[in-house]
Amino acid sequence: MKIFLSSEHHLHHPPFEILDGRSVAYFETPQRISIILTALATADFPPPIAVAPATLADLQTVHTADYLEYLAHAFERWQAAGLAAPVLPSVWPLPGLRMRSDCPQAAAGRYTFDLSAPIMEGTFAAACSAAGAALAGADALLQGERFAYALCRPPGHHAAANMAGGYCFLNNAALAADRLARSQTGGDATWALRAPTVAVLDIDYHHGNGTQSIFYARNDVLTVSLHADPAYEYPYYLGYADERGTGAGEGYNLNVPLPSGIDDRQYLVALDQALQAIADYGPRYLVVSAGFDTFHADPLGGFALTTAAYRSIGVAIAQLGLPTLFVQEGGYAIEALGTNVATLLTGAITYVAG
Repeated sequence: MKIFLSSEHHLHHPPFEILDGRSVAYFETPQRISIILTALATADFPPPIAVAPATLADLQTVHTADYLEYLAHAFERWQAAGLAAPVLPSVWPLPGLRMRSDCPQAAAGRYTFDLSAPIMEGTFAAACSAAGAALAGADALLQGERFAYALCRPPGHHAAANMAGGYCFLNNAALAADRLARSQTGGDATWALRAPTVAVLDIDYHHGNGTQSIFYARNDVLTVSLHADPAYEYPYYLGYADERGTGAGEGYNLNVPLPSGIDDRQYLVALDQALQAIADYGPRYLVVSAGFDTFHADPLGGFALTTAAYRSIGVAIAQLGLPTLFVQEGGYAIEALGTNVATLLTGAITYVAG
């Protein structure tokens, strides 16, 4: 299994976030990557490959030009206005409000939907590095690899085409899935008549609202997500079972909201449902948004999965028989994160090895 590393991830290191009305230390820290790398080395995985960051042309396949321009310059404009770092919104343009102001405070609310995606000087460079790792993983599948793992930081599945949120700035999994889909049509950007090519399976504790929104009107990428029910958990406003896609994408989005406290057995039953939907779709490639905040001790989660569950998840995914890219998303139980990642990946490759 080739492992691709977002080597510039350390440039994104905000001092705090606002969580449920409190200023707290940032959970999505650079330490997460070093812990995962140590666990992978201990489990005899090959050394990671550092790759070039994604270019603007790469990013514009999924993200809007105005949003990318904002991310690239948000911090310098914030500082030039005499504002204290990090960049965080204090107002949002909800329905009925006008979006005429271009000052840094207004832009932050326009392009960020919560208070857990603070922007620092190196945030955009780090995000481009993470996106580059995911795209390199997609290219590895196109070159014949059975599995690849993109060790991305910042994560990506909450990032929409024109919004950051939930620790996410660029949607790594969506960029990879889009590249795989375009590879089947010579890069054609229209999808109404495309055949099914790619499925995205999101197993993070939180719903991948950004990934869903990016592909919601497309029928060449099936999006399937198992996550905490948004009736009680972030992101609250997307992730319900009746969200099935729109236009050409109707029927190509599947959400499986799960109750709090779900254990290994219950989760694996739900996973079987998701994997059957993917098998029925018949994709050529699979992208997995691999979050590990489903672990029972995760400070931002509410499920009860044990480390053993991740091996079973890896085996079940491998049983689809698809070239598969695992893209790192959440997971904040630092002591167990590396072991959980290595266990899932080991489950997948061990099944294939027989």
